[in-house]
Amino acid sequence: MDRVQTSLIKTFTIILWCGKQRTYEPKTKSDGVPKENSPFINNTDNDKGNSYDGTNMALFEEEMDSNPMVSSLLNKLANYTNLTQGAQEHEEADDDEGPKKKAVKSPQMGTFMGVYLPCLQNILGVILFLRLTWIVGTAGILESLAIVGLCCSCTMLTAISMSAIATNGVVPAGGSYYMISRSLGPEFGGAVGLCFYLGTTFAGSMYILGTIEILLTYIVPKAAIFVAERKEDEVDALLNNMRVYGTCCLALMAVVVFVGVKYVNKLALVFLACVILSILAIYAGVIKTIFEPPDFPVCMLGNRTLQNHNFDKCLKTEIIDNVTVTTKLWKLFCKGSELNATCNEYFANNNVTLVQGIPGLTSGVISENMWSEYGPLNMLVENKKLPSLGGSDPAKDIYMPYVVNDITTFFTLVLFCVLVYYYYGSNCIMAGSNRSGDLRDAQKSIPIGTILAIATTSVIYITCVVLFGACIEGVLLRDKFGDSVKGNLVIGTLSWPSPWVIVIGSFFSCCGAGLQSLTGAPRLLQAIARDGIVPFLQVFGHGKANGEPTWALLLTAAICEIGILIASLDSVAPILSMFFLMCYLFVNLACAVQTLLRTPNWRPRFKYYHWALSFLGMSLCLALMFISSWYYAIVAMAIASCIYKYIEYRGAEKEWARYALIRLEEAPPHTKNWRPQLLVLLNLDSDQGVKHPRLLSFTTQLKAGKGLTIVGNVLEGTYLTKETESKRAEQNIKASMSAERTKGFCHVVVSSNLRDGFSHLIQSAGLGGMKHNTVLMAWPGTWRQSNDPQSWRNFIETVRETTAAHQALLVAKNVDSFPTNQDRLGEGTIDVWWVVHDGGMLMLLPFLLRQHKVWRKCKMRIFTVAQMDDNSIQMKKDLQMFLYHLRLDAEVEVVEMHDNDISAFTYEKTLVMEQRTQMLKQMQLSRTEREREIQSITDESRSSIRRKNQGAAQSTNLSRQSSSVEDTQEDEVAQLIHDRNTASHATINDKADTGPERVHMTWTKDKLFTERSRNRECNANVAVRDLFNMKPNQSNVRRMHTAVKLNEVVVNKSQGAHLVLLNMPGPPRNRGGDENYMEFLEVLLEGLNRVLLVRGGGREVITIYS
Repeated sequence: MDRVQTSLIKTFTIILWCGKQRTYEPKTKSDGVPKENSPFINNTDNDKGNSYDGTNMALFEEEMDSNPMVSSLLNKLANYTNLTQGAQEHEEADDDEGPKKKAVKSPQMGTFMGVYLPCLQNILGVILFLRLTWIVGTAGILESLAIVGLCCSCTMLTAISMSAIATNGVVPAGGSYYMISRSLGPEFGGAVGLCFYLGTTFAGSMYILGTIEILLTYIVPKAAIFVAERKEDEVDALLNNMRVYGTCCLALMAVVVFVGVKYVNKLALVFLACVILSILAIYAGVIKTIFEPPDFPVCMLGNRTLQNHNFDKCLKTEIIDNVTVTTKLWKLFCKGSELNATCNEYFANNNVTLVQGIPGLTSGVISENMWSEYGPLNMLVENKKLPSLGGSDPAKDIYMPYVVNDITTFFTLVLFCVLVYYYYGSNCIMAGSNRSGDLRDAQKSIPIGTILAIATTSVIYITCVVLFGACIEGVLLRDKFGDSVKGNLVIGTLSWPSPWVIVIGSFFSCCGAGLQSLTGAPRLLQAIARDGIVPFLQVFGHGKANGEPTWALLLTAAICEIGILIASLDSVAPILSMFFLMCYLFVNLACAVQTLLRTPNWRPRFKYYHWALSFLGMSLCLALMFISSWYYAIVAMAIASCIYKYIEYRGAEKEWARYALIRLEEAPPHTKNWRPQLLVLLNLDSDQGVKHPRLLSFTTQLKAGKGLTIVGNVLEGTYLTKETESKRAEQNIKASMSAERTKGFCHVVVSSNLRDGFSHLIQSAGLGGMKHNTVLMAWPGTWRQSNDPQSWRNFIETVRETTAAHQALLVAKNVDSFPTNQDRLGEGTIDVWWVVHDGGMLMLLPFLLRQHKVWRKCKMRIFTVAQMDDNSIQMKKDLQMFLYHLRLDAEVEVVEMHDNDISAFTYEKTLVMEQRTQMLKQMQLSRTEREREIQSITDESRSSIRRKNQGAAQSTNLSRQSSSVEDTQEDEVAQLIHDRNTASHATINDKADTGPERVHMTWTKDKLFTERSRNRECNANVAVRDLFNMKPNQSNVRRMHTAVKLNEVVVNKSQGAHLVLLNMPGPPRNRGGDENYMEFLEVLLEGLNRVLLVRGGGREVITIYS
């Protein structure tokens, strides 16, 4: 190194030392008041305002258009309805109707009104009031408990799975369909969603028919329009009455739903109050039986139960005025009213007795009702303990007023009946999710309301099974329609103070459940239509200004009317119950699959779930389907499969392997399915060993074996000469990957230069749609000490290339201090400094790291920066709300950076940076450019001297000059330098000069070296004076201000954190500032141990939606 370079380095050392001395002085007073005289610091306020007024975040200002400040975006992010991701799928306004629509808020319901009450109302309906007593009497207490317990267990397991899915993000309107389609795909969601829609719609028909049946049978029988004249016409008359009244009731309910869901909820309160009063009346009646059982006698002929419709006294004859006369009962079994009339044989041989229908809780009847009493169709309901004489004639008995089985009963049939009615009612687990768009906080309301409602109703059902068996006589329990007690509801005979309480309660229960079905089904259809998976249904996605599904309601009412016109759903109900079970099966499957795959978006707020519970619930649903009716199960699955194939294929045949790869390229993955697919850029040492194996450890901890990982490296040269080194490097990388348990592929590229090699990797690594979306690399920690500026230039160009390729970038600083896979970090924090919005990478990465056992105990903290005009309190609330919707548990802190004044410390640090950059350029010039300049001068001198001496080949001076090549070169250089210094080079005489004249101007070597050193020292002194007189670039000062201030707050808050994640500012658009960019990053990261700089890829990677 020559003297000039030595003097430059000494000068630069002095500058750095002076800068360091000045560094610590202003820190004691960083309020913008300078301690040293400086042209910049002593600017007037106006000048300073004109030059440096603005934001503290100047380091990020070039990318503000694509990556806005968090402070300006946070309010929009907190209000999830304004989010861009997923908003188009569930937008209330359509493009066609947008200008006409007004912003009308839907009712915002809480847990009690929105979920708990609809669940109670649906379950506490038909089965409890109309069928539970018959189930207990037929199956017995033990088997009834088993059946109800099986159904409740299946429902509870499904509710747990549904709660996990429902709390994994915002669930818009559509409930079960939305959850299944977003978890298992639109094909499964569409197939099961449409089946569930049909089931819910026909359930509405059943509830309406149940309402009319109660109205015409128990409340106002005289209101019947069609009256049967013969006994065999009674069924047809009843069906016609139900068609007429059912249509009227459907129209009324549809109008109520059309007016608004809030009116449905207001009516639901009234209906539910009646239901609760009915249940309380049942328990009150049970307690009353201990002291005073109600008087509801059952008339028995022998051991057979009689229908008590057409007689008022349980007597064959009676004595009136000492005259024995026959009763109405006699006339039912005999051909006349005379005592000698011909009577039924069994009637003649057996006496009639009265049996108390409600013997009471302490009567001991519970022991008789423990066991099942199954039998064939038209089997007589008998009490085996009573005497019976004579046989029976089945052909004649069906015309006698006996209570008989209307269906063949056995265990699976009873189970099937329970499924039909119970799962019509227990679609309550979807009642809240189907109306999730109307809930104030669906993530909170759905799990709490659903599980509490199922727990409440499970207790009610189980206790009612036991209490019914302990209080009611067995023959009355098996009397499905209460014919033995004058057509009263069997459960009504137990209630207190009056059976009318139960009648009114069951009536309103069916009304409320019908309204709930008409409310939930249209929203389900609207969600399916808006997704566009079934083209001909898209018209039903439109609605009123507030989002009410008008067209979907009309279609639902039309389908309901079909069920009402059928008037008997016995043939339709079984397959619809299969649809419900199939829906629950896929809800459990979705939860199990999501849990096992551990997708990044799977972050349920509901924590009390497990994939084993979901798998058990799925198995129970499948078993119930095939146990109750295997052929109906097959039919239901066939229908769902046809819908699935229609949605998936649309009639096209696809080759699966090629089709899967092509589909990956058709569109980027949905935000909820995004996970980092890594390209890891490794550095190798001279022996082709991995320099930073901890980078592979970090990759393992971040990926956990999920997704795509490509580990790449670039060797400089040609492949023909570097083939052996390439193979060795690949083997060493694979060995390191195996040691660090990194699952992925290795890709070593040989290129003419590292810059192009990295570019090729970023562009071409992967296959088709299986490409990386994130680049991970280590920070070039020795860039300041490197004599070759190409090292940090390659780094900056890599940053630019990843940005241009819309790929995320992760840069690990001090990567060798990162934990290994064997380490277990204790209590600590992962700190996220969210300065600009990058698509959510900063939020997602800590969540993924915490899934690994190395980082599992670490807590997450999120810091964001507030500017002068920001409301930091509101920012904190908005950020907390946003994190709540993202299902992320993290502490939130807003850091205020109000000081816009540029301190002396920042100014001097910028000045030192620019002086260092200029010095490096001059040193580089002394090494390279001056050598090139001398070479060009030499070449020019040679050609000039050769032209001059062409005519004097005999000159002795020329022979002496030619004696040494080195002497000739030095003389030529000296000649040209002398000519230039004397300003005579342009006017040299072109005539042939003699040798003595040439010798007269000759310089010696010593004079040449002296002149050269004098010129260089002069230039060096000028350069040093220029360095000391430099004024820093104003833009650089502002950027340094950002780096210094941000570094101060980060070090103050996060110096002890296990890992700090920070937005990585983009490189300058003007490549002339690349050296300063590296300095800015060094200042930004100074004093921090483990740092991960993060740049987003230009798309959202995290979503609040499920």
